[in-house]
Amino acid sequence: MVLPHLDAAYNLARFLTRDADAADDIVQDAFLRAFRAFDGFRGGDPRAWLLAIVRNCARGWANERARVRAISEPLAAAPAERDPEAEAAELSDPDQDTPETVLLRDSEAGLIRRLIEALPEAFREVLVLREFDDLSYRQIAEITATPIGTVMSRLARARQMLGAAWRCQDDGGRP
Repeated sequence: MVLPHLDAAYNLARFLTRDADAADDIVQDAFLRAFRAFDGFRGGDPRAWLLAIVRNCARGWANERARVRAISEPLAAAPAERDPEAEAAELSDPDQDTPETVLLRDSEAGLIRRLIEALPEAFREVLVLREFDDLSYRQIAEITATPIGTVMSRLARARQMLGAAWRCQDDGGRP
C-alpha cells in the first residue's frame, strides 16, 4: 500500500535534510515505522500517512543531529593548518565535493534544487509536497498538522521566494 510512494518519501526526506545519505536512512526508518504501525492505519490516503511519518523521522534526525553537535567539540587544528574559509565551506555543505553535487551545479535542475533547498524548512516542505508530490492542500495540511489556510499562504510565499531567487540568478546575482 505504501511502497508505490517510495520516491515521494525519498524526495521529501532529501529536500528536508539536504543530505542524500540521511534521506536514505530516514526513508528506511519511516517504512519500518509504517510497517510496525500499519495495524493502527485508519484508512484514508496512504501517501499522506507515509509522508507524515517521513516528516516526523526527518525532524527526529534533525533534532538528534543538533543534540550531537551541541555536545560535540570539533577537533582543534594546528594553527598553521587552519583555514577558516575552507572550514566554513566544509561545514555549510557536506555534499560539496561529491560527483552528484558537481553535476547538479552545472545544470538547471541543480540550480532549482539549490534554490529550493535554500528556502526555510516550512516553505520548502509545502512546496515539495505540492509541486513534486502533487498533494492536495488538505493532504499537506494533514501531513504538516497545520490549517489549510496556513498551507496555502506558505505555498504562495514559497513560490514567491523561489521566483525572486530565480530572478536574482538570472540577473547575475543582483536583487
